[in-house]
Amino acid sequence: MNISALIFISSTLSACTSVWVSAFSPTVARSATFTSSSTQLYQYAVDVADIYSPRDVYSMEEWATQYGLQKSEGVELYSDDGGNDYQLITQSGVAAGQTVLFVPADVVLNSASVQQEFGASLQEAEVALVEIDQNAQKPQGAEYRLPLFRLMVKILSEYEKGQESVYYPWLNSLPRQFFNGVSMTKGCFNCLPPYAGWLASSERITYSHFARALRQGYVPLNQNTISNKKVVRWAYNLALTRYHEVWQPERAKLIGPMADMLNHASEPNCEISADYDGNMIVAALYDVPAGSPLTVSLGDPTNPTPIFAQYGFLPQDCATIFCKAMHLEPQIEELGYEFKELLFQTETGEIAPKVWDIFLYDILQKNDQGAAQQFYMACQGGDEGTKEQYHGEYYAYTLDALKQHVYSILSDCETLTMKAQSYDLAIHPRVPVIVAHNQLVSQTFTMTAALLEQMG
Repeated sequence: MNISALIFISSTLSACTSVWVSAFSPTVARSATFTSSSTQLYQYAVDVADIYSPRDVYSMEEWATQYGLQKSEGVELYSDDGGNDYQLITQSGVAAGQTVLFVPADVVLNSASVQQEFGASLQEAEVALVEIDQNAQKPQGAEYRLPLFRLMVKILSEYEKGQESVYYPWLNSLPRQFFNGVSMTKGCFNCLPPYAGWLASSERITYSHFARALRQGYVPLNQNTISNKKVVRWAYNLALTRYHEVWQPERAKLIGPMADMLNHASEPNCEISADYDGNMIVAALYDVPAGSPLTVSLGDPTNPTPIFAQYGFLPQDCATIFCKAMHLEPQIEELGYEFKELLFQTETGEIAPKVWDIFLYDILQKNDQGAAQQFYMACQGGDEGTKEQYHGEYYAYTLDALKQHVYSILSDCETLTMKAQSYDLAIHPRVPVIVAHNQLVSQTFTMTAALLEQMG
């Protein structure tokens, strides 16, 4: 699994980590070679079309080890579903600050290095991508996503080389099927609540823009490759779900074989960092007992839906979900609030104060522009007294608006879930995770509805 937040190694790294990196320096890693006998294992190109093709993760581990990858004693690959999904666990336990995994720069895919490797041709493709984004009036410019585009190009380039690619063992260890927004069918989108649908659609739009930029023909890739939708989507999904972002010495997205096997937790026990040579290090945040999965954070733990849209799974340990008030997006933006602040508690249904703010602000805008402006100023200035005054005066109206919203979402979730459950899983394999998402929303909103009824 990919990790969204990376922290660079600093001079404060533990002595354990320092010794580790010293013992397995880039010089040692670069001297490693993959033996000819092992090379014979990889005779065929990666079969992207066969979604049931077995993942050869152990040959990948052998390959990476010969290039200098090191694991702490007792750290192993593990699958509890027959080899569809893998994770790293520690069989012997690790101590806080201990380095559990070292991935040498030689096997790390680095978007900054890709930029240098492809040079002018990649730059022309990126110019085309920015123009495509601007024409589509995409809010967040393509410039922000260029490192992801570079990783996608690199993956496609290595895919074309088949067994001749240095990265073939890694590519052959990766899943062929994904369950995120990019991979969903039109039928899937018809079963998602508005917020989840918006996030999933945004991922799909980004992918389509990347594919269009590739088809401009600037990047030296085979026409058969860039015209193959399954291959291009697969490469995009690998880049999207397995990268780790760094910000120094320059902003880049990195993919570290083996480090990309770490699974998600809202309260992770490990963190990933990178040094100035491009090596990646995974270290324990605290003591991890034997038999435990090694985990990192893949996103904001307050809201599972963005993780669902990007990675295609639903976190089971999130304590909150977004209130789903997409119809109030203008009010959210005007007040300067973020989705992660507008939450319902999954255990109790409790409502965050800023949710009340956006519903009240909408009511005031529709009925009293002067009051709306004063309430806006109170929110911007942190004037809790004025905010409380307006909340008290318009309490009944805000409560009613929240009830209407909650019951509307509950009705939608029931309808959408019934529709999803009517689908053929052979055609729509993503139905189970969609249903799980809708049921989480429904369970939380049911508790919220009960609380609102108690309020009047």
